Amino acid sequence: MEGLESTLVFDVTMILQVVLIDLALGGDNSIVIGMAAKNLPKHLQKRAILYGTGGAICLRFIMAFIVSWLFQIPFLKTVGAILLVLIGIKLIGADDQEEDVHVEAKDSLWAAVRTIIMADALMSLDNVLGIVGVTNNHWGLLMFGMFISVPIIVFGSTIVVKVMNRFPILIYIGGAILGWASGGMMATDHYLAQYVSLAAENPTELKVILLVITIAGGFLWKHIPKNKEVVEYFTICSSALTSIPNSRPAASST
Repeated sequence: MEGLESTLVFDVTMILQVVLIDLALGGDNSIVIGMAAKNLPKHLQKRAILYGTGGAICLRFIMAFIVSWLFQIPFLKTVGAILLVLIGIKLIGADDQEEDVHVEAKDSLWAAVRTIIMADALMSLDNVLGIVGVTNNHWGLLMFGMFISVPIIVFGSTIVVKVMNRFPILIYIGGAILGWASGGMMATDHYLAQYVSLAAENPTELKVILLVITIAGGFLWKHIPKNKEVVEYFTICSSALTSIPNSRPAASST
């Protein structure tokens, strides 16, 4: 019975981590969804958002499967762990100013649906990498967490933003989860263990070290006066590594 209870607590905790990571990293996805559907008649807007959200969830599962498969390539788990640290630092250290998000509004239902799905895919690679790392390829927890968090992002974006602004500690918790998950990924990289045995032999210590690096890096980036060129260079590098362009799909000129 105790084993069952501990497993249940672990699963619930893991799902909460997935939801928090997805909400922290996916705040601007809903803006793109709204912009893509704004030119549609009222009775088609809800359908476009619903169909687009369904397609986005399916595409995220496909992306998660691809990421999980790619982690079988030698040392790619270690590369993914480094990317998670960069994503966590960027999450914590990002300016509070809103991003200038633009996407072309569509006049037909299926054009809007396609735009929603493709824009969400471009903006969700960091989310997918984060939740795959947090769940350690546990597909049941990954899918359940996505089914909970994606609809919240789409339909409750205003509330999510308000909660994040009201409780900024949640951003730090999200960054800490990413740092901890990166340590778990690196510790389970069997190819790295062949050369650096300490990583596999001391997984908890490695998780703590990368967690501290993530939080400290994000805190320093957020609070220490920034050199504009250095910040731009770091942002470009982290965005290129995670294949998420900082500039969203541009709107057509009007």
